Amino acid sequence: MKYQKALLVPAAIVLVIGGLVSSGVFGLKWSSIAGSISRYIPEQALTTPPLSAGREKVNVVSEESVVIDVVKKASPAVVTVGITQSGQQSYFQVNPFDPFAPFQQVPGNSQPQEQDIGSGFIVESDGLIITNKHVVSDTTAKYRIITATSKTYDVTKIYRDPANDLAILKIDASNLPTVVMGDSSKIQVGQLAIAIGTALGEFRSTVTTGVVSGLGRGITAGSPYEGYVERLDDVIQTSAAINPGNSGGPLLNSAGQVIGINTAVSQQGQNIGFAIPINVIKDALKNFNQTGQFNRPYLGVRFKMVTKDLAIMNDVPEGAYIVDVVTGSPAETAGIQNGDIITDIGGTRVSGTNDLAAIIGKTKVGQTLAVKLWRDGKTLTVSVTLGNQSSQ
Repeated sequence: MKYQKALLVPAAIVLVIGGLVSSGVFGLKWSSIAGSISRYIPEQALTTPPLSAGREKVNVVSEESVVIDVVKKASPAVVTVGITQSGQQSYFQVNPFDPFAPFQQVPGNSQPQEQDIGSGFIVESDGLIITNKHVVSDTTAKYRIITATSKTYDVTKIYRDPANDLAILKIDASNLPTVVMGDSSKIQVGQLAIAIGTALGEFRSTVTTGVVSGLGRGITAGSPYEGYVERLDDVIQTSAAINPGNSGGPLLNSAGQVIGINTAVSQQGQNIGFAIPINVIKDALKNFNQTGQFNRPYLGVRFKMVTKDLAIMNDVPEGAYIVDVVTGSPAETAGIQNGDIITDIGGTRVSGTNDLAAIIGKTKVGQTLAVKLWRDGKTLTVSVTLGNQSSQ
């Protein structure tokens, strides 16, 4: 009982003080007190959110929603590349008068055969499409494009990059949806990667996800349909599943931007795919739009690299040993000969880790370079003006 009385006294004091403040006695008001408190407590802490959670829209960002948004954004511009080839059917007939070969194969009529073999993506609304060169390597075949809306177009022109596994296809169309190209120089290992394409040449608009697993890889790319292989350097490695038929399709980031063109899959491991960085494509496309062809710097030599160990063993300098000089090439014009060893070009040292092809690939058509070479124990310097590989 004494304890309850003790509690009543403080409660009565609080009520009295509250009444005095509310009445404004002594110049005190709740508004002034609240204003004083607000100077020390953030405004957000004093604001009571509206109790309308049932009607309020809440956006929850997750990997699932990101992938869905990217697919909706990019899929309309992803296409399937098909091929039309002449196939000859044959049948067997029995020849009773030939006991050694009674069954003979007789060729039948030639009929066109169609097959989906790869993927691509639209980069310009008037029908300019990017894919891999190995997807359209057969120069005698006819190719077609199937869009996401199942419309079919014949490929009217094909431009193949002589230095990279890239090709530009042209179809007669307009107002087509296009992809947004990103910046592959900003790619980081571990970021989300999304691949879209025609998996196995059968399942169109297939979506797979993973991460960027590595950068600066070197691979040999090719197509199981075409039997074509090519050495590629500085490509993107991804864990997004890339199957045969995905070649030429886009590799996208979480913003829906294309960061690479799917090119190859490792046959030795699982979830190891590769893509050419989009910046390579952007540079090639820029050259193409300006000149109507792929421009690549061209020296005109076949060479073998002399490593540091070989140089020491043979008492020669490290560099690029010239096996053959192409007739009429910039190298022949500059006076480069078979047996020369190029040690420096344009001020860049030629070595096993920085070979001649890599150095030339960073130059421009028409650029004049000083070339240092070793010939019969003497060091010479010649001037060479690089040509255009696409014209060769």
